[in-house]
Amino acid sequence: MRKELLAWATERVGPNHYGAERRESGQEKAQRIVGEELKRVGREERELARRRKGDEEKVRVAQRLRRETTMTLAWTAQRLKVGSWTYVSNLLNHPTERPYVKSED
Repeated sequence: MRKELLAWATERVGPNHYGAERRESGQEKAQRIVGEELKRVGREERELARRRKGDEEKVRVAQRLRRETTMTLAWTAQRLKVGSWTYVSNLLNHPTERPYVKSED
């Protein structure tokens, strides 16, 4: 029930809502996106820490989080086990300059 209410609230957050309400519903949405993306590529949560920081799948998830949520780069870096927020920023802003990044199987 709580998840349904937060999903509903995420769609209807307006200028009259305060930071805590926005942050909580945004974080729920971001967590859902991470779960969806892990499921889509057939990965488990624990694999995030084992994979490279610049793994292509992590970068795709970070791109989607940036597009669809208001979560900070620091939150994204911590959640995806990518290192620092500046590294996430570099990955998102210069995607073609990463020839060394390859997805691990």
